[in-house]
Amino acid sequence: MKPYRVLLYYCYTTIENPEQFRDEHHQLCIRLNLLGRIIVAAEGLNGTVSGSPADCEEYMRVVKADPRFESLEFKVDEADEHAFQKLNVRLKSEIVNSDLPVDPLVRTGIHLEPEEFKKMKDEEDVVLIDMRSNYEHSVGKFKGAITFDMENLRELPQHLDEIRHLKNKKVITYCTGGIKCEKASAYLLEQGFENVYQLHGGIIKYGIEAGGEDFDGKCYVFDNRVAVDINQVNPVVISTCYRCGSHTDRMINCASPACNNHVTLCENCGNEHQGTCRDECKADPNLRPYDGTGYYAKETRGYSPLLGYRSQQASMSH
Repeated sequence: MKPYRVLLYYCYTTIENPEQFRDEHHQLCIRLNLLGRIIVAAEGLNGTVSGSPADCEEYMRVVKADPRFESLEFKVDEADEHAFQKLNVRLKSEIVNSDLPVDPLVRTGIHLEPEEFKKMKDEEDVVLIDMRSNYEHSVGKFKGAITFDMENLRELPQHLDEIRHLKNKKVITYCTGGIKCEKASAYLLEQGFENVYQLHGGIIKYGIEAGGEDFDGKCYVFDNRVAVDINQVNPVVISTCYRCGSHTDRMINCASPACNNHVTLCENCGNEHQGTCRDECKADPNLRPYDGTGYYAKETRGYSPLLGYRSQQASMSH
């Protein structure tokens, strides 16, 4: 049993006064010593936070006690330390950037629980579609899944022609925690796809509840861990080192702040090239010291969650 927990969650629900809710939620996280990233919007709540088991338990209890979030599901993982350096509770127009003209509260793909997904994914008329960004699926994806060369979900309409011929198939969308698929599957339905499903809780829940079978590689996550193991049944490494081409699933951020590319880099190349993806990056005068993890937290400079809360209040009042 590890000393920290990481909670991944989202919920599409109507929040009448998102500004007030954001303030109250930030204070709740401060009280419970949680760090992480949380997005609040009129359409719902989305977050990943880390903390002690007791603090995470209390957070889940308080959130679930709110009738607006009674359907919310937490994906709970273990960690050796806090998965974040800071606490950010931000107000945005969407809880996942998409710009897609859909409302998941009206219509979305059929939710498949991990065990249902496991049984259905290999059927002959089923197609798996990865709704994540290119750097995410480069380090791990489901066997046989279709992937798009896109930076974010806003680009999905540009890739529709790549899958339009699959309209008569059973399409299952998947992503890290399920949130992107709520809008992506709704968008496919709007575009005339008839049999659309989504992996409920995403790759993370599938790994926790169903052993992660047939997920090749690692799952990219948006915290200090960078990428995590999912498959406990038949794991393989599918990614190759950006520099030498050897098989590796070590995902890093380039040590050059001007570049900051997300790439896979083997241990040898990481050490030899100071955690950079290209020789030009090595010449960056602001090169960050490479410590073997390839994760670079933003400088805290006296930051505390309470100061973060006050600075957010100040910026909103101007």
